[in-house]
Amino acid sequence: MARKDTINALIRRDIDEKTAEKLVDAGMLLGDVKSASVEDLKKVVGTKKKAEEIFEKMGSKKKKATPKKKKTKKKEEEIFTIPEKFKPVEGIAKKLQDICEKKGRALPRMLLENTAKKVEEEGIGEKDYGLIIDLVTERFENRKIDPKESIGIVSAQSIGEPGTQMTMKTFHYAGVAEIGVTQGLPRMIEIVDARKVPSTPMMEVHLEDEVKKDRDVVRRIASELEVTRLLNIAEVDLDISEMRVVIRPNQKKLDSKGISTDDIQEQLEKSRYVKGKVEQRDGSLYITQDEPKYALLHNDVEQAKNTKIKGLKDVKRAVIRDTGDEFIIFTEGSNLAEVLKIPGVDITNTFSNSPVEVYDVLGVEAARNAIIKEALDTLNEQGLDVDVRHIMLVADMMTNEGDVKAIGRHGVSGKKTSVLARAAFEITSSHLLRAAIIGEVDKLDGVAENIIVGQPITQGTGAVEVKYSPRSVKEEVK
Repeated sequence: MARKDTINALIRRDIDEKTAEKLVDAGMLLGDVKSASVEDLKKVVGTKKKAEEIFEKMGSKKKKATPKKKKTKKKEEEIFTIPEKFKPVEGIAKKLQDICEKKGRALPRMLLENTAKKVEEEGIGEKDYGLIIDLVTERFENRKIDPKESIGIVSAQSIGEPGTQMTMKTFHYAGVAEIGVTQGLPRMIEIVDARKVPSTPMMEVHLEDEVKKDRDVVRRIASELEVTRLLNIAEVDLDISEMRVVIRPNQKKLDSKGISTDDIQEQLEKSRYVKGKVEQRDGSLYITQDEPKYALLHNDVEQAKNTKIKGLKDVKRAVIRDTGDEFIIFTEGSNLAEVLKIPGVDITNTFSNSPVEVYDVLGVEAARNAIIKEALDTLNEQGLDVDVRHIMLVADMMTNEGDVKAIGRHGVSGKKTSVLARAAFEITSSHLLRAAIIGEVDKLDGVAENIIVGQPITQGTGAVEVKYSPRSVKEEVK
């Protein structure tokens, strides 16, 4: 699809189709053609005249020749050293990789590592590694996608058909009754729409090995996560006779949350909504006004009750669950960036159910994995079996440009090059009217647009063009 898009972009700049195909076949994208010199273009198109013509149409600017700086061999090596993203495979996986290379075969790293793990679990001897590789590579080759396979339609059907059986409900996450998480069809819609904030945001917070089994430390971390407001730990009353607000902290609750009366006073003084003066006497706190007015005191009562004393923004509640091997903290509300800063939190396993938030904090690759995980979890929770590769294709389409796009008219579907394909999705008249005004051309390269105009699609047998020129009658007579 990227090849056709580049060719169409070049054609729109008055470059003939044959030349455009030559440039693309040479591995050049639109940006490469724009930045290329006349000499570079000449190597591809053959003639200087043609190269100058392309150079002019692309609006390229001639670059001023700059003297090349001499670099030492050591510096060049340092500049072009590519850091290793993954550690080299080791152990059984390395032996399996060596066998693959000897047999002239190749397997993805993850498949190699999973195979090695299974081989180790089953106690298979080294003499059978060659047979294992033969079986795995045979199955791997059989499951590759055929060229010209309509993977988009197959994936849409494979996800959409089970999607009609999904119920619309909210269930209690991981057996924790206090936290409800939207699932079913509404959840799947949230994921593919790339909603910035899910209807029920939550986090699953894992802890480091040193503390994940220590109940007291886990409780302390949980208390740091959830928002604690003044009304949760103290009684707030209005004393009309003295014209002041009286705050009586509950010492038991303060101890459980690790909060002192000084912390309460500090947060009340920081609050821009509490207008009065805060004082502490005899274990209680008092808010007084310079001008003792009932309206001002009443405002201070309401604002003081809702003042945040401790915790992270947007995290309403934190619930601890004992899995047997470790304690896990589930939160109602999400603030991934701040959670990862807390000492004791395992940053490699802690995650949010919002792919957009994951993208903002950890980047696009993590967001892709979050989309796959959340979509699969949603389908599996409903008892629906969908091949992970279909979900991976959707995740790839949503993230392949470096950010998270929705599957809709403002995202993936709205960026299709075909006018008819966009019109078939939503707001048909607006797409057609706009295309007519600006003079867009539809090359009919995709599936939807060919079906609309009633001609064979460019897939399967329709991807092959066969021309037959029958001999004339005179030639047969001769």
